[in-house]
Amino acid sequence: MRVHAQRVGALSGGLLFPALSMADWTVNMTPGVTGTSNDIFDLHMTIFWICVAIGAVVFGIMFWSIFAHRKSQGAKPANFHENTMVEVLWTLIPLVILVIMAIPATATLIDMYDTTESDIDIKVTGYQWKWQYEYINEDFGYFSNLTTPSDQIRNRQTKGENYLLEVDNPMVIPVGKKVRFLLTANDVIHSWWVPDFGVKKDAIPGFINEAWTRVDKPGTYRGQCTELCGKDHGFMPVVVKAVPEEEYNTWVADQKAAAEKERELTQKDWTMDELMERGEKAYATACAACHQVNGNGVPPAFPALRGSAIATGDIAAHIDVVVNGVSGTAMQAFGGQLNEADLAAIITYERNAWGNKMGDMVTPKEIFDYKNQQ
Repeated sequence: MRVHAQRVGALSGGLLFPALSMADWTVNMTPGVTGTSNDIFDLHMTIFWICVAIGAVVFGIMFWSIFAHRKSQGAKPANFHENTMVEVLWTLIPLVILVIMAIPATATLIDMYDTTESDIDIKVTGYQWKWQYEYINEDFGYFSNLTTPSDQIRNRQTKGENYLLEVDNPMVIPVGKKVRFLLTANDVIHSWWVPDFGVKKDAIPGFINEAWTRVDKPGTYRGQCTELCGKDHGFMPVVVKAVPEEEYNTWVADQKAAAEKERELTQKDWTMDELMERGEKAYATACAACHQVNGNGVPPAFPALRGSAIATGDIAAHIDVVVNGVSGTAMQAFGGQLNEADLAAIITYERNAWGNKMGDMVTPKEIFDYKNQQ
């Protein structure tokens, strides 16, 4: 009853105060923050006003004809079969209008597809339901995952300002530099879209699409996956942070150092507590969307891990499933997505959480050796 009353109150407020409830509502495109997005906006407005002019002329003539030649004034309808001049005019005039519209449209499209002479190349790979960003010339990469709390999604908390548009690791690019995106996907078709950039490109498995941008204004820009890609399609945001070049260079250096530190973790001596702590965090990011935080899964597509034959069975088989996936099912191969430390921590966590209590553990060194044996 309380929820129903809240909905009725919200509806009543919208009806009584429409100006307030629709304050941010708009029907037009936004110019964006890049040259390309502004070109698209200008092209849109140019064609819009051409259409307005055409509509005004056509409907103006039509209404004038109806009014001036109405029967009450004694107008007599003309009786003719064809008029060559009229037919020539209504063919040539639309042709000229289309040519006028095609010239700026073609120039804009050519510029949008010109990915040459880029300063930075970033490979963007879509996964269900996250993005991977690999900085090709810098030898590091990472995943970008939704961070909106599940309590907000399930309406147990007030929704935040950037509800479903916030991530743990945004893409970072420098302002004033041409950035080329190489887009592909690991599983199904996704689509990478940032409205402020004027960039929207499909990410297709086994195929690489290209796009580019040059952002001149520092800031955080948000978008989404715009290709229906499964049950959590709506939970796959895109966040790009544009920063000054000096700040970007510092960030790249920090990322390289962090990547090197992660590689060194393979040789570290891990304790069960350390693996469980890391495994809980890594599981929440990489696995909980399908198998749920409590390990109960969503059968039959996403089986439970609590008390399952995998999580409580042969440890070598468990490693194989997580690293290589299961063909013909929704279980992805995480061997190429996560580093050895995270893989080992997740497997250890799954074998000892939710009452499984197997008491065994997998180290990053064992994962490293397993991968090399394949």
